[in-house]
Amino acid sequence: MAETEQGNGLNHLGSTEKLTGNGTGVSEPEVNGNVVPRDTPVDKYGFTGGAQQLPDSAEQVSIAVLRQREAKWLDMLNNWDKWMAKKHKKVKERCQKGIPPSLRGRAWLYLTGGKVKREQNRGKFQELDDQPGDPQWVDVIERDLHRQFPFHEMFAARGGHGQQDLFRVLKAYSLHRPDEGYCQAQAPIAALLLMHMPAEDAFWALVQICEKYLPGYYSTGLEAIQLDGEILFALLRRVSPVAHRHLKKHKIEPSLYMTEWFMCAFSRTLPWASVLRVWDMFLCEGVKILFRVGLVLLKCTLGSQEKLKSCHGLYETMEVLRDIKPQYMQEAFLVQEVVESPVSERDIEKEHQVQLRSWKEIHGDLCCKSPPRMHGAKAIMTAEPPSRQDLRQNPTILIESPLVQRSDVEVEENGRSKKEKESETDHPMQAVVNPYAPHHPRPPPASLQSSLSFKDETTKKSTESLSSMEHDTYL
Repeated sequence: MAETEQGNGLNHLGSTEKLTGNGTGVSEPEVNGNVVPRDTPVDKYGFTGGAQQLPDSAEQVSIAVLRQREAKWLDMLNNWDKWMAKKHKKVKERCQKGIPPSLRGRAWLYLTGGKVKREQNRGKFQELDDQPGDPQWVDVIERDLHRQFPFHEMFAARGGHGQQDLFRVLKAYSLHRPDEGYCQAQAPIAALLLMHMPAEDAFWALVQICEKYLPGYYSTGLEAIQLDGEILFALLRRVSPVAHRHLKKHKIEPSLYMTEWFMCAFSRTLPWASVLRVWDMFLCEGVKILFRVGLVLLKCTLGSQEKLKSCHGLYETMEVLRDIKPQYMQEAFLVQEVVESPVSERDIEKEHQVQLRSWKEIHGDLCCKSPPRMHGAKAIMTAEPPSRQDLRQNPTILIESPLVQRSDVEVEENGRSKKEKESETDHPMQAVVNPYAPHHPRPPPASLQSSLSFKDETTKKSTESLSSMEHDTYL
């Protein structure tokens, strides 16, 4: 793959030994070899600095509103198939408002279909993880680890748990898709996922993104991304004729400015608060969100004669696009512009057919035969209907909260009476083993059983928001 990321000037990791070293003897944590003072402030996303930080860019959500959203999302996750079938519009609206941080990882896993894939392929990730990997890709992956969010506390330490998990996920994917191997743009995608979920879940979410949302993006030749570049440029003609004429006049190819945007899903472009909101919508609605974000940035940066005064040619224009003004990337502004954008899935698919015909006339047939992409979570679920067992949460979370009313979907289910449903809820649910909890071969001692039963009873009676233990993002 063509180099889509610029090195940060830090030395590459030289060996697996360095990757897996425990850092014994180092008094301070390191960012890829550079000592970071222990009192370095860390923002709420885990960053100590870097381009992802943008002061005062995040929307402030009150605790009360956040608790309401958490309760609503827990209700949706407990009845995911019904919500997606009957209330998908409401799911989309809630993704546009932003998924609660405590549930974002779990929601992403459900939106992508990664949860279903994991359940249908139990043991597959462990099998891939146990294999040594293709030396060709292992070497490249190891040399790329230090480039992924070096100012995030999870990936700052050389050979730390974040870099080790990132290596495992990328190596497993290169074994899962040996025809595709590894592409450098997959690393920030996987790293972002690992910030919200464990390695196995991140692997299956990565599989879904690469195969369903962005098929062909990471294949040899990068034909799919070039084709989408032409689609973006064609759509720009309608959204911002001024920006379109300027780029056409100076012969600025779309691949020059949109490759990293789309291949990394804007994870290396926007401030972090905006990245997370864009991903909430992207994983729900599909690639049209990436097109909308790209069009908004192009229109805001090059969309008027006043803005083009300093853009005399290709070089000046590219400098402006590499250094987009913060106000255009600010969370509230960007999300509002994206939601209001008129560009639809139909527009993208229609233009895709036009550009595909043009491509064949110039280059011939595509070398990489990618499967058709799925436009979001509903399309994925419709194409591969999951079973209720595949969607069951581990452990299943039950919550009775005054903050959210009984689900409309649940009330309408099969037209059954309220009395019949209440009789169902009287039966206790079968306990489900938490796959991430430590394994205990024997039951706890009798001395602990009373305290455990007290905790269980407390959890059942709780009518308030979940504690940090209960809404563990990894479950």
